[in-house]
Amino acid sequence: MKEEGRCDLDIMRNSSSHHTELYGEERLIVRRGQPFIILLRLKPGNKEGVPYVFMSISVFSGPVPRTESGTKVSFGLRDSTVDSEWSASATNDPSGNTVSVSISSSPNAPIGVYSLTLDQGGQKTSLGQFILLFNAWCSRDAVYMRSETKRQEYVLAQYGQIYRGTYRRIKGKPWNFGQFEPGVLDICLKILDENPKCISDADKDCSGRRNPIYVTRVLSAMINSNDDRGVLVGNWGEVLDGVHPGTWIGSGDILRQWAESGPVRYGQCWVFAALACTVSRALGIPCRVVTNFQSAHDTNGNLMIEKLYDERGKRMSNADSIWNFHVWVDSWMTRPDLGPEFDGWQASDPTPQEKSEGVFCCGPSSLKAIREGDLTKKYDAPFIFAEVNADVVDLVCLSNGETVKFRDSTDSNYVGCFISTKAVGSDERHDITHQYKYPEGSKEERQVYEKAQHHNKLQQLGEEPGLTLKIKLAKNMSVGSDFEVYTVLTNNCLEARTCTFLFFAEAVSYNGKLGNSCGFVSDKVEVPSGEERRLFLRLDYDRYGSVITSDRLIKLSAIAIDKQVAEYHKLLGEATVNQSVTAELTLWNPLPKSLQDCSFTVEGVGLTNGKPITARIGTVDPEQEAKARVKFSPTSAGSRVLLANFDSNNLKNIKSSINVVPLLPKL
Repeated sequence: MKEEGRCDLDIMRNSSSHHTELYGEERLIVRRGQPFIILLRLKPGNKEGVPYVFMSISVFSGPVPRTESGTKVSFGLRDSTVDSEWSASATNDPSGNTVSVSISSSPNAPIGVYSLTLDQGGQKTSLGQFILLFNAWCSRDAVYMRSETKRQEYVLAQYGQIYRGTYRRIKGKPWNFGQFEPGVLDICLKILDENPKCISDADKDCSGRRNPIYVTRVLSAMINSNDDRGVLVGNWGEVLDGVHPGTWIGSGDILRQWAESGPVRYGQCWVFAALACTVSRALGIPCRVVTNFQSAHDTNGNLMIEKLYDERGKRMSNADSIWNFHVWVDSWMTRPDLGPEFDGWQASDPTPQEKSEGVFCCGPSSLKAIREGDLTKKYDAPFIFAEVNADVVDLVCLSNGETVKFRDSTDSNYVGCFISTKAVGSDERHDITHQYKYPEGSKEERQVYEKAQHHNKLQQLGEEPGLTLKIKLAKNMSVGSDFEVYTVLTNNCLEARTCTFLFFAEAVSYNGKLGNSCGFVSDKVEVPSGEERRLFLRLDYDRYGSVITSDRLIKLSAIAIDKQVAEYHKLLGEATVNQSVTAELTLWNPLPKSLQDCSFTVEGVGLTNGKPITARIGTVDPEQEAKARVKFSPTSAGSRVLLANFDSNNLKNIKSSINVVPLLPKL
């Protein structure tokens, strides 16, 4: 039931405090994680106020609101609102005829249109609707931006500059984003409602709208019309129907045409990007339009732009290309899926170039990941990295089908320059190349490119970053002979690894029951990124012949213990000459069986008085930690090294060290 005039949504005051007054005063539009006020008028003669204990408020959004999805929430009144979840508090007007209710939304609530209902002892009253947006002013919101001047630019500014031309002659094109024009916000919400994910599962999609990462990825797909009933059709050829991409000067006309009659003809990269910026800002996500000059389009994912020539020197056509410029958007948000070091600007590209997860979309990808060549971070980091940092190579296609690289033909400085966006608070061009890449030709830039290439090769081989082991057998092995086997450790990580390398041989029955040892060898190795190390084990008949069963089976096992994750040694307190200090030693048992007779031994010049100190800890179960504490008293000051060795029946000679700097006692 709805009672007309019962509720005043106080649109003017709420709009001012929520920075939404530019949307108009026809309805309530607020930002999440921040209180807004509604006024409830009591019935004539009711001077007792509101019985708080019997009063609750419900909000719900989407076609199938569910409590489990966060699209339906009910909450009672409390003394004051809280900033971490939906809550409400109330105060009586002195006249006794009006109650002021403060409602605070969750800073993690899904954005969209909400209905508001009052429940008094089972009697429900509809209070109206409001629209909830992302909130760059709320520190708990994923799109929070500290600077007020930047919030004014990247959320509230309706006008901007989009840079085009060539890197030698950069020109700004004025653009009206118009996110506050009448009807535009409704169209932006309509874009979300008509995306294929919402059509296939509205509950999951509406719940996902709490996450700016999800919303940005949906917009990247919906701004173009390649896979869906998206907003804009691309055209890079002759325009015989529709509007030439260069004719548009603002987003509003395009969005209104789409809402009325479907996909609009035509657009190119700067139009796609401008639309994405308009919709993002309308929904409350800080956004900027970015132009990359000499922008690479790497179609085969090898981070290179290959220029092909025949044997006569004539240029051959291929899919790779370099555009004079290409335009996309950066959106501001946290990346809890990647880690706090990847928070900030995220690149996304609504221009349909390549498919991502089966759909023409791209991003969002952290600028910090792109700059560091960390191509494991989603979404689409390799493609965007290549746009700004691919190498250009010249190749000759021989008549026999082979491809040969020109000598000294690689150009590492050609792609990705003068990356530009409008400056905050002015129409000046702001160069943000340094946010995407290290200076061209610098040591850091080349290291990042090599790191990215290495990761790319692993992906093409279907290998994940990490350490891999393979065991190689000898040819013509037969009982009674001596033979040698070896294991290969390959480092697919993006940096070097120091490992303890173990290789076991044990007798085994056909039913898997292990017998005695036939041989064991270990070594401590440093494996550079992309390289391999081998460990050889000789099996002599004199040793294995007496322990194998009639099944004549030997089980080979290889283990690499990554020092970075397997060992953790530390000092408990400050080391002082002639005073006792404790070292805590830890090692993880990676074997699927228990370790027996485990011990740690430490020794160090000027630390242990010239004698080793051993701590015996007995048995350590599979995938458990061996731990011990060893006390020692340094005998001299200065930089020292405490050597540590772990020993057991199956893991032997696992060595490590702790840097110790004993201080002289205070007088």
